[in-house]
Amino acid sequence: MKKKILVLAGPTAVGKTELSIKLAKELNGEIISTDSMQIYKHMDIGSAKITAEEMDGVAHHMIDIVEPHEEFSVAEFKRIAEICIEDVLRRGKLPILVGGTGLYINALTCNMTFTEAKKDDTYRAELESLANEHGNEYIHGLLKKIDPISYRDIHANNRKRVIRALEVYKITSKPFSSYNLGKDIYNGKYDVCYIVLNMGRSKLYGRIDKRVDMMMEKGLVDECINLRNLGNTSNMQSMKGIGYKEMFYYLDGDISLEDTIDLIKQGSRNYAKRQLSWFRRDPRAIFLDKDAMKGDEIFRKIVGDIDSL
Repeated sequence: MKKKILVLAGPTAVGKTELSIKLAKELNGEIISTDSMQIYKHMDIGSAKITAEEMDGVAHHMIDIVEPHEEFSVAEFKRIAEICIEDVLRRGKLPILVGGTGLYINALTCNMTFTEAKKDDTYRAELESLANEHGNEYIHGLLKKIDPISYRDIHANNRKRVIRALEVYKITSKPFSSYNLGKDIYNGKYDVCYIVLNMGRSKLYGRIDKRVDMMMEKGLVDECINLRNLGNTSNMQSMKGIGYKEMFYYLDGDISLEDTIDLIKQGSRNYAKRQLSWFRRDPRAIFLDKDAMKGDEIFRKIVGDIDSL
């Protein structure tokens, strides 16, 4: 019989953190972060990383595991996170996957293969040069004919993954997406209760804007200055995250601070839309509307659902 895990997903700023702590205490659980930015050390404010105080004694995994300058793949995330999940299960606790990075969630809950195709550093450098000269959309467009599924599923701003998809095709002559075609990808190794929190768009966007303002008050500028002083550059994948990418534009003198804040808010809102589109494609996802469900209704619903698995 498959072992249970709980997924608590949703767009940025929807309110996953507070609910996840409450659920972990009720369900004897520990939290596995599925946030692609919170894996990095020294990047606390811009990633809205949970604090020790907010954890309230609940164990968290997959946070602060790599330095910003280090390369880190989805396959590596899967390998390390599965060790964490199995350890949590072995101790008789419930793994609770919390975050908004859909690919990280699928890596742990789906029957997916991450190709181990070799690297082609020369071709990677060529693609990086093309992206720098013509923009991310240009190399993203190269995927359209050779791998329309990856073109649809990988956002143009995810330069690292776009380049990997193109590289895999060049090396193997097989589309990156083909490594999971023909599989029942949702038939993974765990029995998954997949919850997605949502709320009305205007309310969510208001929360996003407020969160960005709070990041500025907490010292996002100083955090990014520190990251630069540690030797991190805008070319690193970690620095392409929303909040950091725009702040590096500001530190380079390319835009004003006011424009930087506006770009972070706009980028965060667009990211929330992409997250929701991803979750809606997953047949396992149970959407819970925070506007329609009051008080502890969502909490009780999730507890009931996981108990019934």
